[in-house]
Amino acid sequence: MMALETGIVWGADVVMLQEPYVEREGYNISHPGYRLVRGGRTMTAVQRHTHLEFSEVDKGGDGDVQVFDIRYPSGREMRLVNVYDQLRQAGGVRSQGRPAQTARWREIMEQEKFLLGGDWNAHSDRWDPQCPPKRDANCLENLMDEYDLIDVTDGEETHSNTRNGETSGSLIDFFITKSSMADRLEISTDLTTTSDHAVVCAELRWDEGEGVKVLRKIPGWDIDGLKSKEEEENYKKAQKE
Repeated sequence: MMALETGIVWGADVVMLQEPYVEREGYNISHPGYRLVRGGRTMTAVQRHTHLEFSEVDKGGDGDVQVFDIRYPSGREMRLVNVYDQLRQAGGVRSQGRPAQTARWREIMEQEKFLLGGDWNAHSDRWDPQCPPKRDANCLENLMDEYDLIDVTDGEETHSNTRNGETSGSLIDFFITKSSMADRLEISTDLTTTSDHAVVCAELRWDEGEGVKVLRKIPGWDIDGLKSKEEEENYKKAQKE
């Protein structure tokens, strides 16, 4: 899968995917560089040789919310949450249920340090200044207000949609966290993909240099022509290991 190969090139400890198409189409995949943890409409890939300890914690959400507790070699701990918030489909028709919103969010927020990221499918000028009419944002806004969270983006659109020959963009894929964590995050977005969603990279740094690098994306990332010479060498080396 190209998304996971991109993760190797970028040195990502974690790749968080939403609606991975290979799973929808019935393929069972694996990767030499990542251990794949499957949810429902989410999948999280953890680098096999990472120095971090990952433990999955069940907090509900019917597979659309994956929760991982991370422990650093120093003993520092944090929580990482992979979210896909969208209506279920049955027979090609969307129902009224959004499983991610049924997760036990109060329990999820019990961890002191956490980072939530994913495809929220929520439109609001709170995080997207160019927002189309507000839609499906109440649950996320309420969550952010209740737990004093902020969105962390670089202001770039993350999703493009073409209808009737017209293309529009929106910002619906991003990370949220406490302000104290946001100050330690570096976010970058790249729309040069074969998907209608961007790849969003979050790099978290602590005072002593510890950190974690997270890619939030869905499959379809095209890295041809985008890798530097050094990245190309790292990619080839990873493929041989």
